[in-house]
Amino acid sequence: MGRRLMGSFSCGSFRLGVFSGQSANFVALRRHRFSSSAHLRSSGYWDDFLTKDKDKEPRKPIESYRRITAAKAAKEKSPPRCTRMLVRDFIDDALYNPNYGYFSKKAPEDIDFNSIKDNYAFMNHLAQLYKEVEGEYNDVNDIARQVWHTPTELFKPWYGYAMATRMVSEFKRDPRGASELVIYEIGAGNGTLMVNILDYIKENEPELYKKTRYNIIEISTKLAERQAERQDVRQVSMRHECVNIINQSIFTWNQPVPEPCFFLATEVIDNFAHDLVRYDITGAPLQGVVLTDEHGDYQEAYEHLNDPLISRFMDLRSQTGYRSPLTKALWKRKVRSWFPFAPNMSPPEFLPVMCLQLFERLNEYFPEHRLIISDFSKLPEAVEGIDAPVVQTRYKRNMVPCSTYLVQPGWFDIFFPTNFELMRDMYNLICAKDGKRAAEVMTQKAFLERYGNVAATRTRSGENPMLMFYENFKFLLS
Repeated sequence: MGRRLMGSFSCGSFRLGVFSGQSANFVALRRHRFSSSAHLRSSGYWDDFLTKDKDKEPRKPIESYRRITAAKAAKEKSPPRCTRMLVRDFIDDALYNPNYGYFSKKAPEDIDFNSIKDNYAFMNHLAQLYKEVEGEYNDVNDIARQVWHTPTELFKPWYGYAMATRMVSEFKRDPRGASELVIYEIGAGNGTLMVNILDYIKENEPELYKKTRYNIIEISTKLAERQAERQDVRQVSMRHECVNIINQSIFTWNQPVPEPCFFLATEVIDNFAHDLVRYDITGAPLQGVVLTDEHGDYQEAYEHLNDPLISRFMDLRSQTGYRSPLTKALWKRKVRSWFPFAPNMSPPEFLPVMCLQLFERLNEYFPEHRLIISDFSKLPEAVEGIDAPVVQTRYKRNMVPCSTYLVQPGWFDIFFPTNFELMRDMYNLICAKDGKRAAEVMTQKAFLERYGNVAATRTRSGENPMLMFYENFKFLLS
C-alpha cells in the first residue's frame, strides 16, 4: 500500500562493458537512451522522453564534462548537460532541485473510518480521492506528478496521535527529567503530523502542552510556507503558538541542541538520495557516476572507489558484520568470468549514504535526541539491484513504474526501501554510545497496536485499514 504500483514501462536500452575510450578514469560505462530534454506535448507523453538515435552526431569528449554536485546543480534553471555526477547527486537533483525538482504535495481529506463498511469500501474511497486530486492536473496531460497518500495523511489524526502517545510516554519515563518537551521534525510535508501531535497533547496533556516546543526543519520553501498556512487557516483557539518552522536542510544544520528532544522523520528517508556501487570479480567496489551528454542522454560510468562518504559508509557497515550479498561466493563469479560475454561487474547495490550523514549530524548536534523514523522496509517492482528504488509517475490515473532511475528530473518519484536492521546497527555504532539506550526496530502494526487508538480506524466489518495496510512499513526507535 502507499504509492501503489500499477502497470509498467521499460525505459531505454543498456550497453555494459569495459570502457577504454575518452576517459581512463572510468572502469566501465553503461549507456542509457533516455533524454533529459523532454517536454510535454499532446502527441503522446512518453514519445517526448525517448530520444532519437544520435550515434552519428559528434559527441563532446567525456573528459570535458563538468563534475558537479546537487548543490551546484540547484543553481541551474533546467537539468544541466555535459556533466558528471555521483548517483546520489543525480537523484538528489531530480527530487529536490528548487527549479525543476519533483516535490509538491496535495493532501487528502480526513477519513471517517467508522462509517466505512470494510477494506474494499476503503479502497474505493481512496480511488475517488486520487481521481479528485488528478482532476487538477489536466493542464499537464493528465499527469499528477505528486499524488501519493502516506499513512500520516490517510489515517489522520490517529496516526499522529499514536506518535504523540509514544513521545508523551517516553518523556514521562525519561530519568533525565527534562523541563520541556522539545520536538524536531524533518520533512513535515503539509504539516499534518505536527498538527495532529500537538492537538493530541493539548487535549490530553494540557500541562505538558504548556511546556512543549515543536520545531520543523524543512528544506522546501514552498512546503515551509504551507506548514505555516496550516496554522493560519485554523481558528485562533486551535492554533499552536509553540511551532517554529526553520527553512533549512538538516544536512546543513550546525546549531547545537544540547537539551533532550525527540527527532521525527516519517516517510522521509525513502526519498534520501542513495549512491550506487558494483563489485568487480575480486569483490572490490566501483562507484557509480551519471554522465549527461550534450543531447540530454544519460550514461552510467564506474570509477574506482574514491568518494569519502561512500568509503565511510562501507567501513561502518563492515563493523556491523553486514556483508553484501553481491560479494558472497566470489569464486562462482570468477569461474563465470572465464566464459565469453560474462559480466565484468556485479548487479548494482544502492547505498543509503544520506542516512549515515543524518545519524552523524544527530550525534554531533542533537546528542540527547530520541529518534522516531518510519518508512518502507521493502518495495515491489523496484529497478534492478540490492535495495533498489521504485521509480514511477502517474499517467492517465495509472501508476506507471520505470525500469531505471535515469529519468527526466521533476516528473518521477524515486523512493527506496530501507534495511531497518542494518540502519539500526549503524545508528547504534554512531549514536548509542556512553550508556545510551540502543535503538530498536518495530513493525508499523506492532507500533500502532501499542500506541494507537485502533478502535478509531476499525471499519464496520471489524477490519482495520490502519493495521492491515502499509505492512511494508517499519519504525526505528531510540
